[in-house]
Amino acid sequence: MTALVTGGGRGIGYAIVEELGGFGAKIYVCDISETLLNKSLSEWEKKGFQVSGSVCDVTSRPERETLMQKVSTLFNGKLNIFVNNVGGVRSKPMTEYDAGDFDFHIATNLEHAFHFCQLSHPLLKASGYGSIIFISSVAGVVSIESGSICSLAKGALNQLAKNLACEWAKDGIRANAVAPNVIKTPSVSTCNEQDNFYTF
Repeated sequence: MTALVTGGGRGIGYAIVEELGGFGAKIYVCDISETLLNKSLSEWEKKGFQVSGSVCDVTSRPERETLMQKVSTLFNGKLNIFVNNVGGVRSKPMTEYDAGDFDFHIATNLEHAFHFCQLSHPLLKASGYGSIIFISSVAGVVSIESGSICSLAKGALNQLAKNLACEWAKDGIRANAVAPNVIKTPSVSTCNEQDNFYTF
C-alpha cells in the first residue's frame, strides 16, 4: 500500500505514520516544520520504515499542487491511502472573532482538505483501492468551548466525507472522518493563544 499523510511530522500524523509503517506501507509525509520533519524521517529510517517527505504549507494552493506532483511521481500515479490530518483552532468567544480568524479556520481545517481531495482523486482511482481519512473533531459533531468557527469547519469536513463516500464509491474510493477530542500532543502543549496548530 502507498500512503500520503499531511502534517505527519508530529502528533496524530506521526502516530498514523508509525502505524502504517509498521504494516509495511510506503509513505510520503509533509509538515510545515523542516526541523520536525527531518527529525521524524531520521527516526523512521532507523526503524526501517519506507517513509519520505517534504516541507509543505498546506494552506498554500501552489504548495499543495507541488506536493501532489511529487507524490504522483514517487508512487507512479497511484495512491491507496490519503490522510488529511492538518488542523488548527483559535479559541475565542463568538463575538470576538474577526475576518482573519474566519479565514484562518477555513484555510487550516477545510480548504486544503477539499483541494487535496480533488488533486488526489486520479491517483486514488488509479490504485483500484483508495481510501481518504479526514482527521476531524468532536467539535464538528457537538458543541464544545473550542470556538464556533472551528466547529463550523470541522462539521463541513464531516459532511465532505459523507458526500465523497457516496460520489466516489463508483471509483473504488472510500471516505471516512475520524472525530477525536483534544489529543495531548507536543503541539498542544507548546501552541500559543494566537495560532493553535493542532488537530483535536
